[in-house]
Amino acid sequence: MSQLLKEQNIFPSKEVLKDVLGNVYNVFEEMITRLTQDEFSLTVTWNYYKDGKSWLCKVCDKKKTILWLSVWEGFFKISFYFTEKHLESIASLDISEQIKEVFFHTKPAGKLIPLIININTREQLTDLLKIAKYKKDLTK
Repeated sequence: MSQLLKEQNIFPSKEVLKDVLGNVYNVFEEMITRLTQDEFSLTVTWNYYKDGKSWLCKVCDKKKTILWLSVWEGFFKISFYFTEKHLESIASLDISEQIKEVFFHTKPAGKLIPLIININTREQLTDLLKIAKYKKDLTK
């Protein structure tokens, strides 16, 4: 699978995202709506990153980054970053065992351990929102 949104001069507008995500766009839109409304009140910012030569979406609570989002063929990828001290808490979250399994076997990037989920169904949003809530609560 290849990453999309590589053209620096094409901003990932609603129309562009609908076009590249196809059937998955509705899942993306629901996730963004949930993350930006009352319970979370997060901000969403798209930036073009020259090092990765693609557009990435940063979702923040004030100045604290909660998650990163990239768009791929047939899905969008959500990346959370945690430190070793969060391993126990994440193990006790009520989320898919498969997500935990992959997370616990992921090599750290420096001091951070990435928790990555490829999203292409509405059902996956439940776990994603639980992790986002946990990450947001860490910022309090």
